[in-house]
Amino acid sequence: MFRTIFFFAVFIPWTLFVIFTGIPLSFISPDYLHAYARTWARLGLMLAGVRLEAEGQENIPRNRAVIYMANHQSNFDILALYAGLPVQFRWLAKEELFRIPLFGFAMRRSGYIPLDRSDRKKALHSMTEAARRIADGTSVIVFPEGTRSPDGSILPFKKGGFMLAQQAGASIVPVAIEGCGDVMPKNSRWIRRGKIRVRIFPAVETTDRTAVGREQLQEAVRRPIAEAVTRYLEP
Repeated sequence: MFRTIFFFAVFIPWTLFVIFTGIPLSFISPDYLHAYARTWARLGLMLAGVRLEAEGQENIPRNRAVIYMANHQSNFDILALYAGLPVQFRWLAKEELFRIPLFGFAMRRSGYIPLDRSDRKKALHSMTEAARRIADGTSVIVFPEGTRSPDGSILPFKKGGFMLAQQAGASIVPVAIEGCGDVMPKNSRWIRRGKIRVRIFPAVETTDRTAVGREQLQEAVRRPIAEAVTRYLEP
């Protein structure tokens, strides 16, 4: 309980400080604000008493834009990915987050892409915009489950991110996040100290795959993530 109170008592002012001092940097380049957010995330993990381990950073393609696909257990996944992926990327995030005062404005200034899943036409527009960004050299992060898992197990993957990858002709980098569900499970208000591990797997190519092969593509991305998370959850 004390850890949770301490975390939010410090983390909320720290977040506001980063927003107010970081937004001016975005007028120079959105990359600066994103880099600043990595510092925000690392300190956030420290405040929560969380130790981060990142494995497989050598699997990150450095010469082209890709789509990172990660499992989703907790709000701490955001901090873990910021701190664990030492590259520039942009979030494809639900539109509701962009309505949060200041926070939403900072997300837009960073070049993150809102996704309105309640409106098919707007969702397609978001995917088209994401494909354009990827074509221009910007990597994107997607949570293919679409929501946080209540127990840490992998939920079915939605097809939208895979359609985006095929539309953009971009490789997909699977990322497994372990331990976030222990630190702060979905629907929990309490934070527990612990260790989070981010595992980055080799890229899965999407070229020469047709819609018929989309299920095989989904399985090729889902398999390493599910295997890593399942091993972690086993007693």
